[in-house]
Amino acid sequence: MTDIAGDDLDPDELRAIAEESEEIAVALEDLVVELRDEPVRETRLEGLFDEATTSNPGIWNIVTAFIDVEDGEAIVTDESKLAQGKWAPEIVEDCDAMVTIDVQRGLMPDDFAYLVGTKLEDEIDEHRERAAKARQKAHEREEGDE
Repeated sequence: MTDIAGDDLDPDELRAIAEESEEIAVALEDLVVELRDEPVRETRLEGLFDEATTSNPGIWNIVTAFIDVEDGEAIVTDESKLAQGKWAPEIVEDCDAMVTIDVQRGLMPDDFAYLVGTKLEDEIDEHRERAAKARQKAHEREEGDE
């Protein structure tokens, strides 16, 4: 994602960043609703649930779902396990959001939905804050140009 902290972006670029961040937030909200309203096995996060609940916790300690937003829809592009004692996150191009949870055999679907939903809500808040900051910077730069 483009860094909005620098002074090298013009107001139109900042508004584009705000729009992209808002689109990601809306798509993630749809994913949260799906997770809340549908059985876990019928959601786009089924793979994360499977990896988190069936992986050997003696070997793997966390699982991450990489999410890309395309045409306003959140798409889980990959799920990745990390080995215990190792912290080497994979790089996934065009990853708009990530959800990471601990491997927990026997994790119940409702508990999974709550845990992942909470993490997605945090991602949504971050994207909304980024959008607001980008809009504010665009407004300030426009006022400074007048």
